[in-house]
Amino acid sequence: MAIVLKNRTSAKETEVLRLLHSRMALPENQSRRFSNLTKGWEGEKRFEQFLEAMHSDVYVLHDICLEQNHSVFQMDTLLISEKVVWLIEIKNYEGEYVYDSGAFRILATNQEILNPLYQLNRSVSLLRSLLTKMKMPIPVKGYLVFVNEEFTLFQAPVDMPIILPSQLKRFLNRLSQTPSSLNKQHSQLADHLLNMHLPNSPYERGPDYQYEQLQKGIVCLKCSRFMSRKNIRTIMCKTCGFEEALDVSIIRNVNELKLLFPKMKVTTPLVLDWCTIVDSKKTIRRVLAQNFVFTGDNKHRHYGDERTATECDPLLPVSRF
Repeated sequence: MAIVLKNRTSAKETEVLRLLHSRMALPENQSRRFSNLTKGWEGEKRFEQFLEAMHSDVYVLHDICLEQNHSVFQMDTLLISEKVVWLIEIKNYEGEYVYDSGAFRILATNQEILNPLYQLNRSVSLLRSLLTKMKMPIPVKGYLVFVNEEFTLFQAPVDMPIILPSQLKRFLNRLSQTPSSLNKQHSQLADHLLNMHLPNSPYERGPDYQYEQLQKGIVCLKCSRFMSRKNIRTIMCKTCGFEEALDVSIIRNVNELKLLFPKMKVTTPLVLDWCTIVDSKKTIRRVLAQNFVFTGDNKHRHYGDERTATECDPLLPVSRF
């Protein structure tokens, strides 16, 4: 069975763009970037669903970023089996493309796109070099996997490591039926790679924005529209009907603030202005004190990390709402 040692997490850049998308008009290039990142994320999650049916013993590492020979490379999915490390580059392209003289082109416009095989081959080469350096000479095989059923690639060479949507199930069945017995060496290899993982990829980039540019309020988790108060304890989205406890919503928005503006000090007035529909300083002060570690005196208090479940503020009683 597939043993997942590293789950896929949404990249910081994607999260920032998602939050900004609801609160400002993104520049065209950033809007396109957000759309591509979102589509890529959806494709990678779709591939994970296919992996759940694997019977062969493999270690699975999703979304891992490493450095070798002063070069950083990011891999969508690594499968460590008994005799082979499978490096999977996942693409969620849709539409009709053609492979022509080593280039990928959009069929309708003949526009050339960046050849995804270059990224795959580069990652395979760097990973092989890294494993040799680690004295773990297990073979590496890379595949470019297209997961969107609406994708077509004309003139796809049969000798290229390309898996088309119609071939995906057979490809994974072949991997699943390959005998594999993991041992301590495979576990050590997975641990080494996890320890070397770079959590902040240098490929991430984001738009320039200021606090004053962003629309204030609480954004719905389901449909990204702005929410309103239902009653003293609950807020709701009039668009999709989603409801959320007020305290939970405040905590969520504080964490959004910290992600978007990591250098800003989180204070009661700031959260009051950010949430907008919460008009009680007392409520916000209580939620912050109960759920975040604070520094400074009462007059200059600001809040940092979220408290663990076992921590509680000795100065304030825990409220049920």
